Amino acid sequence: MNQTISPSSLQAEAVVVGGGPAGLMAAEQLARAGVAVHLFDAMPTVGRKFLLAGKGGLNLTHSEPFGAFAERYGPRQRWLQPLLQDFGAAELRAWALELGIETFVGTSGRVFPSDMKAAPLLRAWLQRLRALGVRFHMRHRWLGWDGQGGLRFQSPSGPVVVAASTVVLALGGASWARLGSDGAWVPLLAECGAPLAPLRPANCGFDVPAADAGETRREFLQEIMGRPPAPPVGWTRHFAERFAGQPFKSVAIAFNGRDGRAFCRRGEFVATATGVEGSLVYAVSALLRDEIEAHGSATFTVDLLPDHSPERVLAEVRHPRGSRSLSSHLKGRLGLDGIKMGLLHEQLGKDRLNDPQALAQAIKAVPVTVVAARPLDEAISTAGGVAFEGLDTHLMLQARPGVFCAGEMLDWEAPTGGYLLTACMATGVRAGQGAARWAGAVMAGSDPAA
Repeated sequence: MNQTISPSSLQAEAVVVGGGPAGLMAAEQLARAGVAVHLFDAMPTVGRKFLLAGKGGLNLTHSEPFGAFAERYGPRQRWLQPLLQDFGAAELRAWALELGIETFVGTSGRVFPSDMKAAPLLRAWLQRLRALGVRFHMRHRWLGWDGQGGLRFQSPSGPVVVAASTVVLALGGASWARLGSDGAWVPLLAECGAPLAPLRPANCGFDVPAADAGETRREFLQEIMGRPPAPPVGWTRHFAERFAGQPFKSVAIAFNGRDGRAFCRRGEFVATATGVEGSLVYAVSALLRDEIEAHGSATFTVDLLPDHSPERVLAEVRHPRGSRSLSSHLKGRLGLDGIKMGLLHEQLGKDRLNDPQALAQAIKAVPVTVVAARPLDEAISTAGGVAFEGLDTHLMLQARPGVFCAGEMLDWEAPTGGYLLTACMATGVRAGQGAARWAGAVMAGSDPAA
């Protein structure tokens, strides 16, 4: 796949920077339009995050009705919906089938390749791109523009400058930097006047406040450090040692934010040594993150027995237990044990555990407070990036004509479940088609901005 550039400069009809799904899709649109495309990526191979996503079964998209699908993009729906109407779940499945990859709808409504793998799809896709004439240049890190508008790259053989009138940037967000998305493009676009929203973690885990962090210790740390330290986080040592890594199964999370947004859904999540993560937490992560940023903490409740009514739970808790311990009683009457019982012990004091009314209420809504999102590099995806207000309908930067942006570097976010990949593909299609029109006008000698 690697190509060697010699000498240290190149004139190209179109350049795509970034070899993730959005960049590959933009390159495909350009090549199909007859434009000679050179794709550059800092990593040794393309599609690294795409392949990682496929390790547990590649979730391509989701089969739910379009209206519900589009709503998953929250405040960015009005910008993304037209793109998804052009290339949404149905188009993505048809595209995969053209590559010889059949798909199926799982019980959750999520769509997967029949073999659940990412590698065969990526191989077929790269074969198509090579057949269309796309040239790949790996280990080329983009460094911005030179004084004449050329694209600067650092390559294994030294600096490279590429002149191109048409450019698609698909550089990803800033999660999983080791796979290529490190957010290093942010200052480069800020310098050219592109409007940017700060990059923030999305679909991420959270830390709970430390159960044994005393005020005296915090004051001592502040005195010796000269500034307030980051607040200590984590469950009690007993809970962390016993339950970190274990899932909460068949539960429901409810959250009501002070901004009026609410969430309630059943599913699973996992306890970590310092807090929580997992699919159900990821689904509410945007609301929790925003609440923490605005108010310093966020509290959600966990229904440990969503199939049981509050009345039944109270009746079973009040049932005489004789000589049995409380743990044995709750396990026998309600099936509560393990990590669920551990959470009750973690969150309730002795007095509340022995108060049937308070205990029953907690079983149906035990509060969990979180105080910090996990670091951006640990997140599944990224919020923030290039604002849609700074782009035209073809995703071209108004501050830099001829430069288009696609994928996760745009300011949008979505939950897991196929929504992330679908929108990356849709933005790649839109940017690639816009770039093809721009390149065609340049080659024809007409004004591409007309």
